[in-house]
Amino acid sequence: MSKSILKDKSYEFAILIVRLSQKLISENKQYTLSKQLLRSGTAIGALIREAEFAQSKKDFINKMSVSLKEANETLYWLDLLKDTDYLSIEAYKKHSNLNKELVAMLVSSIKTSKSKV
Repeated sequence: MSKSILKDKSYEFAILIVRLSQKLISENKQYTLSKQLLRSGTAIGALIREAEFAQSKKDFINKMSVSLKEANETLYWLDLLKDTDYLSIEAYKKHSNLNKELVAMLVSSIKTSKSKV
């Protein structure tokens, strides 16, 4: 079985998001935004995993596209947390840079898959 950089990076990102969510809850008592971030940030990798066993090329593209939407939503929550001072600039850069890498990889994967349909 070949290694998937996208799968590995999305899992690494999910771990960072879980830890960030835990920190937001324990240090800031921020439950609502952290819950939204946790949901969207971990969904990225879960959808990529689902796509591995897609029933068709169309199903694969759909799951990857939904993952891309989740990545975009996660960036929204990161922006909001930064702009409301719940997230430091350093933490924001760390999380948003990895998120943007995932977005770029997802876009590339979707485009490649669409060209082969």
